[in-house]
Amino acid sequence: MTPTAPAAVIVMAAGKGTRMRSVTPKVLHRIGGRSLVDHAVTAARGLDPRHLIVVVRHERDAVIAHLAEVAPDAVPADQDEVPGTGRAVACGLAALPEDLTGSVVVTSGDVPLLDTATLEALVRQHAERGDAVTLLTTELEDPTGYGRVLRACAQDPQADPLSVAAVVEQRDASETQRAIREVNAGVYVFDVAMLRDALARLGTDNDQGEVYLTDVVALAHGRGLATSALVVTDHWLVEGCNDRAQLAALGAELNRRVLTGWMAQGVGVVDPSSTWVDIDVELSRDVVLEQGVLLRGRTRLGEGTRVGAYSVLTDVSVPAGAVVAPFSQLDDGSGRDR
Repeated sequence: MTPTAPAAVIVMAAGKGTRMRSVTPKVLHRIGGRSLVDHAVTAARGLDPRHLIVVVRHERDAVIAHLAEVAPDAVPADQDEVPGTGRAVACGLAALPEDLTGSVVVTSGDVPLLDTATLEALVRQHAERGDAVTLLTTELEDPTGYGRVLRACAQDPQADPLSVAAVVEQRDASETQRAIREVNAGVYVFDVAMLRDALARLGTDNDQGEVYLTDVVALAHGRGLATSALVVTDHWLVEGCNDRAQLAALGAELNRRVLTGWMAQGVGVVDPSSTWVDIDVELSRDVVLEQGVLLRGRTRLGEGTRVGAYSVLTDVSVPAGAVVAPFSQLDDGSGRDR
């Protein structure tokens, strides 16, 4: 473990995802060759926590079976019938040792572009300030639908400018509060003892009748405990996925980032707009990908390989200097789910 590593990470993956209009659970939909929850767990694992918990509910058996394949180190925790993010986290805490001390990171199973580096920065700020709660935020031109972040200095000019007084959900916000552009990203670091105590005190006195995790922020601030927010300027890092359109947009942005990274390492991409490369693909210097190429799974291309237009390569290794003819279909033949 690193000195600032959290005691635990709780990944919330219990949502219905009804707007996906699919028999597949939302967190099992894929971009870049990985499920949404696999992306989330991979980022969380990079923090080197002692415990990794994934809270499940809807289609739990399918999600748990998938986790057994991609994240056998993750411990599933069932959310009960009580609705709300606060209740989901309470169920996750119940899967942890009662004497656990330190910090716990809470993140979401449907925010696939959130990376370990951003989580590390959040954990570091939490530790350096001695916060009871530290949350990740971003600013949006149109914050409609998101919880608004109420900074303490907006009420008291003498207050710590990083301090957060509360988070108010869209449905419960006043017109003045709805004009705030800084929004809650749903990613937090909590002192675990404070979180346990706070969740035991939360009620459902809000428009949706749910146990809001965001109420912990106001409770901590009201007790005089340190709170703060880390603002990320790259909104894609905290963009959630609730429907097919968002899934497509996140997939396209992830692919753009993957291609940009490979081109910086000497890979030639003739037409990035039509080329798709999964996140676990490995490419060597001077590989050239012609237009329409799809590289899937754990494909490996040796130095100087040229892949012809509109070829699809899945889980194959191609030696250095090889030329793959246009319109080729190469597969390792395993037929595994991709």
